[in-house]
Amino acid sequence: MAAYKDLFAGKRVTLMGLGILGRGVGDAEFLAPLCKELVVTDSKNEIELAPSIERLKKFSNIHYTLGGHQETDFTNTDMVIKAAGVPLDSPYIIAAHKSGVPVYMSTALFSKFAQEAGATIVGITGTRGKSTVTHLIYHVLKQVGRRAHLGGNVRGLSTLALLPEVKKGDVAVLELDSWQLQGFGDLKISPHVAVFTNLMSDHLNYYKGDAEAYFWDKANIFLNQKSGDKLITGAEVLHRIQKANPPVAPVVPPPLPHDWRLHLIGEHNKENAALAAAALRSLGLSETDIKKGLESFEPVEGRLQKIAEIKGVTFYNDNNATTPEATVAALKSFDSKVIIIAGGADKELSLDALIQEIQTYAKLVILLPGTGTEKLKKMLKNYKEAKTMSEAIATAMVHAQTGDIVLLSPAFASFGLFKNEYDRNDQFVAAVKQLK
Repeated sequence: MAAYKDLFAGKRVTLMGLGILGRGVGDAEFLAPLCKELVVTDSKNEIELAPSIERLKKFSNIHYTLGGHQETDFTNTDMVIKAAGVPLDSPYIIAAHKSGVPVYMSTALFSKFAQEAGATIVGITGTRGKSTVTHLIYHVLKQVGRRAHLGGNVRGLSTLALLPEVKKGDVAVLELDSWQLQGFGDLKISPHVAVFTNLMSDHLNYYKGDAEAYFWDKANIFLNQKSGDKLITGAEVLHRIQKANPPVAPVVPPPLPHDWRLHLIGEHNKENAALAAAALRSLGLSETDIKKGLESFEPVEGRLQKIAEIKGVTFYNDNNATTPEATVAALKSFDSKVIIIAGGADKELSLDALIQEIQTYAKLVILLPGTGTEKLKKMLKNYKEAKTMSEAIATAMVHAQTGDIVLLSPAFASFGLFKNEYDRNDQFVAAVKQLK
C-alpha cells in the first residue's frame, strides 16, 4: 500500500483538530513519520491538550498552532486534514479551498486507500443504532475468523492509522456520522456495503436547522456506490432514500427469526440486529454463523448497557442517547417504570414525544444541568435536580427500591457540565462503582 505513503511523502500537512480523545493524536502519530512537516492546529490551548502533546513529543517535525487557528496554516500547505465536526462555514477551510489546497478527512482517506488495496468497506450510518450495528457486524466477522478492522466513529481510535494493517480480502467495518461522510462526498466514494439505519432530527445546531443538509451528508454513504454494491436500510428511512435516486436499489431486511435470542433489549435493537444480519449475509456468512454471532454479542458501552446490580437496583448506561428520540426508545425497552437521569446541552430538537414518554415510563426524573434541561424543566411537573453525576446517583438511590432500574439516558449533548460525552459516560460508571 505504497499509494498512501506517496500522498504524504515530502509534504507539509496541516491537521485541523488534535483533541484529547485519541483520534486526532492517532492521526498525528500516523502522519508525522510520513510527511516532511506536520502542522497541528486546534482551538484548545496547550494546557487543555497537554496529554495529547505529551504523546507526540518524540516527533521533531510537528509544529503547533494552539488556542486558535491561523489562516496561513491553511493556505501555505500542501493539504489539510480536518476533524469531523469542523463547521461547514469555517473561514479556514474556505481559505484553503480558495488557495487550491486540498482538504481531506481521515476516515474517508482510509476508505479510499483500503478499497484500492482490495479491502471491502462496510459503512454504517443513521441517527440511531449505527454504533450497535457496526459492533454487531465486526463481532460476528471476528467470531468466524474473518480479517476485519473496526473504525470510523470509535472512541480513541484513529482509523487512518489502521492503513498499514489492511490487506486484500479484509473487511473494514466503519461507523460513519454525517460529518465523516462529508469526506466521502469530497472523494466521491461510498462503502461497498452501506447500512442506513434511520433518520431523525439531530445536530440541527450544527446544520443551523437545515434537516436536508443533514440528510445529504449522510446520503454520501450510498451516492457513489457502484453496480454490485449493497444498500441496506431501515424501513422508516426507505422512502427518503428512494427519493434520492440511489445508484443501488435499497433493501429492507426481514425481521430476525423469533427463536434468535439476543442479549440486547428493546425493539429498536431487534431492528439493529436485522440490519447487521443483512450486511453479514451480503458478506457471505451462513445463517448458522450469523445467529451464533448475534446471540453472543453484548451491548456496546453507553448503549443500553447493563453495568451493575447493587442492593437490588439495576443500573443501565445509555449515555449515547443524545437525542429525545433515542431516550424514548430506551424508556420503551423496559417492562416497568424507571428512574431516569437525563438533561444536558440543547440541540434544538422537539421535546414533545420525550415528555409524553417520560410521563408514561418514568418513575422519577433526575435532571443534570444544561441549556436543554432548562427547556425540559418548563415542560415537566415533577423532577429532582442534581448538580453533578455523583449527586444524581445518590438521589436515585434515595428513591430506588428493590427491583428498580436506574437509567442514564440524557436526551441531550454533554457539553457544559462534562468535557464531552465520554467524560459523562465515565463519570456515570465511576459513580455507580462507588456504591459497591
